[in-house]
Amino acid sequence: MLKGIDQRLSAEIVHVLMLMGHGDDLVICDVNHPAATIAAETTYGKLIDMAGCDIPTAAAAILSLMPLDTFVPAPVARMQVVGNPDGVVPIFARMQAVVDRAEGRAVTIKPLERFAFYAAAKKSFAIIRTADSGPYGCFILKKGVVELPEL
Repeated sequence: MLKGIDQRLSAEIVHVLMLMGHGDDLVICDVNHPAATIAAETTYGKLIDMAGCDIPTAAAAILSLMPLDTFVPAPVARMQVVGNPDGVVPIFARMQAVVDRAEGRAVTIKPLERFAFYAAAKKSFAIIRTADSGPYGCFILKKGVVELPEL
């Protein structure tokens, strides 16, 4: 363990977050998402499990280390409800609260049709699968810039 790092973040997750650069995408998903299949096509190339966490808990831990991109209008995407593009499920509001709190501002979350979401997920850097049972617990977070002092 290290000081200041949420104990739910494994060494592999911290490693992946460190490998990612500005503009890279990270998928956080529920157990129903075809995560292993899609993860094979990501930059990282394999699935990362974050067992024992629901999506909001996992996202809060990740966002304690990773800022969201401020150069795009919607740094977070979510999957639309199939057959009801305007449909809402409880995880949407829960995730909205987490990203707003982490960023200290209102963050736009854009909806993506199911297959458009899968296509975007395949282009992501990595996929983290939580123990969340869903449904529609599928989010893509775009990494922002970390402001650091000069060396």
